[in-house]
Amino acid sequence: MTRLDTPLTASASTGPLAGLRFAAKDNIDAAGVPTTAACPEFAYVPTEHATVVGRLLDAGAALVGKTNLDQFACGLNGSRSPYGAVPNSFDARYVSGGSSSGSAYVVATGECDFALGTDTAGSGRVPAGLNNIVGLKPSKGLIPAYGVVPAAQSVDCVSILARTVSVAVQVLEAALGYDPRDPYSRDLTLATTPFPATFRFGVPAQLEFFGDELARAAFDEAIVRLTKLGGAPVPVDYTPLAEAASLLYESALVAERYAAVRPYFDAHAETVIEPVRSILAAGKQYDAAQVYQAQHKLRALGQQAAAMWQDIDVLCVPTAPTHCTLDAMAREPVQRNRELGQYTNFVNLLDYAALSVPASIRPDGLPFGITLIGGAGSDWQLADLGQRFHHDTGLTQGATGVALPAPRQIPALAPSPATHLPLVVVGAHLTGLPLNSQLTERGAVLAQRTATAPRYRLYALPGTVPPKPGLQRVDADGAAIEVEVWQVPLAAVGSFLALVPAPLALGSVELADGRWEHGFVCEGHALAAARDITALGGWRAYVATL
Repeated sequence: MTRLDTPLTASASTGPLAGLRFAAKDNIDAAGVPTTAACPEFAYVPTEHATVVGRLLDAGAALVGKTNLDQFACGLNGSRSPYGAVPNSFDARYVSGGSSSGSAYVVATGECDFALGTDTAGSGRVPAGLNNIVGLKPSKGLIPAYGVVPAAQSVDCVSILARTVSVAVQVLEAALGYDPRDPYSRDLTLATTPFPATFRFGVPAQLEFFGDELARAAFDEAIVRLTKLGGAPVPVDYTPLAEAASLLYESALVAERYAAVRPYFDAHAETVIEPVRSILAAGKQYDAAQVYQAQHKLRALGQQAAAMWQDIDVLCVPTAPTHCTLDAMAREPVQRNRELGQYTNFVNLLDYAALSVPASIRPDGLPFGITLIGGAGSDWQLADLGQRFHHDTGLTQGATGVALPAPRQIPALAPSPATHLPLVVVGAHLTGLPLNSQLTERGAVLAQRTATAPRYRLYALPGTVPPKPGLQRVDADGAAIEVEVWQVPLAAVGSFLALVPAPLALGSVELADGRWEHGFVCEGHALAAARDITALGGWRAYVATL
């Protein structure tokens, strides 16, 4: 990373991203900072920020540097740069993945809180998977690409690399939105309902790991984990996806790569390193008719692939099928790079959204990640499922060794049984009372202020710190007691309940409208010496008397 002498910030230091430091891949403009696209002779100094950079600065984040990449974002391995290869953050003998190599490395090592990458064929996902971090590849056009050096403009996406899904979601919230200066920007309506509690996830019927049995075992483990989270694996025919992926570099579609830098390349091809030069030059051999033929073939493959969505809610693939050493990449730069893109190239071509999340650390100490893929507009749904999966792994963040924080609710998603447990609280966990932070720090949200059915009595338990109540259902002389219903993310339920001491326990509470929800009740033996405070109507009223 090239660090800025003084981080770039907006005039105001407040906003939803205040306090977060980020880096931008060096094909994304920041006013006054050279953009090189990893080609020194191509470098220029922009006079305005890329749309995404400006929005993040306005949201309070600070830009601390620009990161290395595969030249002109043409590669999936991180070694195609005159500034040097970016090593894997876990083992420097291996590639980092690319082309957003530097962005992945600085996030994985904790140098930044998040980083911007780009993703045309997997450049924001492969390095995430190889470095134990999150790579959010949004729906095409969701984040404007104005001010980004194009790779293949019609399928380019700005991507987000972070150590947690929740941070990536915060960044996406600040960055998304239509910008007419980007010809491919669009105003998308995103799904706000989570995937079902019992969801169906597609798994390629034809899997290829290029002899890497540790990767195969890691993917098998990931399938088991997704199943534990409520999923049912469904084999899908990977053939149309693989054929679509091949078109990006093995058809006239590669002409878009050449078109992206045509004026510079035609004049200065000798300054472009191999194999990037050969890839771009290949785009010169096609005519317009061949481009249309390739587009028609892509559309036909997209129609074939669309059939799988009738049987699945989400597709799950390995982010990368294997790791590769820097030495092996140097010996076979095209073949080994192609292997890394086995499960990525088709996503943008077919207008899908994707999220790479860490899955495990292999026995050899290298990370393994999976990618969850959905249709355009499924970004929040993928984030929710991806966060549940990531936190269930118990992995630490990137290469830092720092434990994952508590998961956070995806704000745009309505809580559902697939994602949240409704929990009735009656005492110190009420809004504004001493233990409420145990809920909020886990991403729980207040759903309702209400009362129980008139069949309960409330007691103040002696000797508890802070003071706690005991709620007991009775057959006669009951009353309605003030309560709140909180939606607790499923991934956080276990850690929350671990904080609840005896004699309190999780039971079922009848509410005023006749619903039964999980909530805190008290073991009967603890009420013998407790003070009956039912007449006050609730714990908040009792606390006011102390």
